[in-house]
Amino acid sequence: MKKYSKLIIAAIIAAIFIGTFVFLWQKSQPKEVQYSEFIPQLDSIRKTTIITGKIEPRNEVSVKPQISGIIAELMKEPGQYVQQGEVIAKVKVIPDMGSLSAAESRVRLATLNLKQAQTDFNRENALHDQQLVSDDEFDKVRQQLRQATEEKAAAEDALQVVRDGVSKSNASASSTLIRSTISGVILDIPVKVGNSVINSNTFNDGTTIATVANMNDLIFRGNIDETEVGQLVIGMPLKITIGALQDMTFEAALEYISPKATESNGANQFEIKAAVRLNSVNADSGKSGFASTLRSGYSANAEIILARADNVLTVPESAIEFSGDTTFVYVLTDSINKKNYTRKQVVTGLSDGVNIQVKSGITAKDRVRGPEIITEDDKSE
Repeated sequence: MKKYSKLIIAAIIAAIFIGTFVFLWQKSQPKEVQYSEFIPQLDSIRKTTIITGKIEPRNEVSVKPQISGIIAELMKEPGQYVQQGEVIAKVKVIPDMGSLSAAESRVRLATLNLKQAQTDFNRENALHDQQLVSDDEFDKVRQQLRQATEEKAAAEDALQVVRDGVSKSNASASSTLIRSTISGVILDIPVKVGNSVINSNTFNDGTTIATVANMNDLIFRGNIDETEVGQLVIGMPLKITIGALQDMTFEAALEYISPKATESNGANQFEIKAAVRLNSVNADSGKSGFASTLRSGYSANAEIILARADNVLTVPESAIEFSGDTTFVYVLTDSINKKNYTRKQVVTGLSDGVNIQVKSGITAKDRVRGPEIITEDDKSE
């Protein structure tokens, strides 16, 4: 029994040794490298760039008061639509004491002059009735009375304007009523009832009562890198995507390219503007009615096609071998036992980062070698 046991153990050891040797020998043998293959396709290549910017109205107007005072009443709220000339707020005038005193003095002086003119007229009128003074002298006295009457009325109007900001004669055009200068949507009213406001003058821009804009005339404003700005042309189409509106897209047309660069994070950027076509909302999204929900300041991305080549022969860019300024591909050649690839020089064109145009060197019938196929066994090694 002991003899047989030793033989069995020896056989097991020999089998393990032989199996290990065979396994290591197989692992040491070189494996055939396998490559992916592509057939050139006729396709369109587009080179695009994405510009980050925002949506804003083309014309945004700040409505300012014509006089200084205190906000007495606000008649509109942000988001409401106003017509040109419609009242937004009312200002209560706080008169300047110097101006008020001068206006009151003018009224008193005008009153005295009117009384004197009236007295002179009554005297001349009685003498004229008795034909003791000429018509010419009487007309002069009557003219002086008219002037004195007009002067008093003007002085009283001036006093009312200084004191109240409005007079009886110009109540319809009162400067205390702050009116919108354009028709549009009120974007912001930065003041509250009781806030002091001042009119625009040489030393101050004045207080903004409201900001109004025409939201039916919007533009996209963004910046493009100097390496790409040279490929832009006025009138180029853009596709605007607004993430805040669930990826709604609009068409736009480039209408402005800044002639001067601004530095941003060490790179030169050029400002661009594009007119947004509100009636071009992406119909596939089923949200055509959402165009009216666009708001000033929405972040947006604009996609511009910088170059394109239609109906050209293309291959994946991973199949191209770059050697200096020369490009090559490996084309499959007929072989009985294994695949052979012949290196061919090609002339390439436009690339979109995935596929590349091949102008010459291969045909649509060729089979082009791609990257090496990595198997799960190769990964484990």
